[in-house]
Amino acid sequence: MKIKKALIPVLGASLIAPSFVQGAQAQESTSQVTTPAVELRGTLDHLLSEHFALAVLSMQKQYDGDDGAEAAQEALMQNAADMKPAIASLYGDEGAEEFDRIFSGHNEYTADYVQAVKDGDTEAQEEASKMIDGFYVEFGEFLEGATEGALPSDAAIEVLDIHEQQVEDAFNAYVEGDYETAYMTYREGLSHMFDISAALSNAIVEQNPDMFEGTTPLTDAGNLRSDLSNLVAEHFALATLSMSKEFKDSEDFDFVSWAEDENTADLKATIASVYGDEGGEQFEQIWQGNHILAQSEYVNAVKNEDEEAKEAAKSKLSTFADEFGMFLDTATEGILPAADATELVNMHEDQVFTTFDRYIDGDYAGSFETFLEGYAFTFDIGSGLAGAIVEQNPEMFEEEAAMPDMPQTGMGGSQQGVSLQWMAWILAGATVAFTGYFGVRKFRTNA
Repeated sequence: MKIKKALIPVLGASLIAPSFVQGAQAQESTSQVTTPAVELRGTLDHLLSEHFALAVLSMQKQYDGDDGAEAAQEALMQNAADMKPAIASLYGDEGAEEFDRIFSGHNEYTADYVQAVKDGDTEAQEEASKMIDGFYVEFGEFLEGATEGALPSDAAIEVLDIHEQQVEDAFNAYVEGDYETAYMTYREGLSHMFDISAALSNAIVEQNPDMFEGTTPLTDAGNLRSDLSNLVAEHFALATLSMSKEFKDSEDFDFVSWAEDENTADLKATIASVYGDEGGEQFEQIWQGNHILAQSEYVNAVKNEDEEAKEAAKSKLSTFADEFGMFLDTATEGILPAADATELVNMHEDQVFTTFDRYIDGDYAGSFETFLEGYAFTFDIGSGLAGAIVEQNPEMFEEEAAMPDMPQTGMGGSQQGVSLQWMAWILAGATVAFTGYFGVRKFRTNA
């Protein structure tokens, strides 16, 4: 398979640009967070983790007979279509078509597996499982050929096997009513996709070093961007899932809420590492009271058709945005102005609520469109925060410098511990990371 020579070095820009506009990165061409190789990794982080989130969601909805099941499956197929430009940029149209045949086919096999489980058809279930097994073998061989051995098929098959097992385990646990296992596996599986993107991006860059200007994706700066994106993306996915589960009085709602609380605990630990337990507690009170709990109150108000309660919940969320903005303003001594932080929070909440409202109104396609936009937005945040940290502290990201450890959150990537100084850099750099974002949105490729 021949490599397409007209590769745009920064793949992220050719796929989903414009990227997060960062005031901190005036010298963007030299930023370690936006090098061609790290941009490739960031793009794969986004699309591969989105695939996992949509796969689990689609399987649940199909099994439950949810009215939004078809739209969920279409969103999953759109995700596969969004990956094609990356493959085409590297391996030409022929390679992209072969990728699409293999990858889209595996999405269909997964749907067949769900239907077989739903029908109690053991024979069909086994056949679908065989087809899924065949996918990761065929895809592993495709990757080995495409990367000219830079990513051996054995290694690719191993990580893909883990992915497929996590998807299957999360679904089977859901069917069996073992929701704790289902959502524990969900968190692990989402994180694993970031490991896959790290391995794949590294293999592609090793194969084509000139195309990526001699940069590498597996740097401290690249790890930081990936880790931050992981945590923020999980928050968005769980928030939207939790609201829909609560509206339908789903049996697994408490466990989705538990997973969301685990994500909150990770964020709290990061704040506490800078401001101590008191600061962590203050963050949690703001984050939970007029944010997570207010979302729940809004769901129940919609369910009860209580307009007054809906407005009260919206008012609390507005208060949360103001309070959280002031919290960051005070914590950073004005480096992150409250007005900017409040606007950012309001944008996030709008994406969460629009996803929910459209779904409840029966606009399932619109709901998943907003979900995809909101999920993509979290990767802008991850890139922006990481860019600010690296821009302000270049000595910590020199080749021989040691990277401060990340929090031990149970997520993937390079997270291992935390330093007070590390989080201080995040907060100090937040304003320049967020400056210039507003009004900038990613576009998605058309299927």
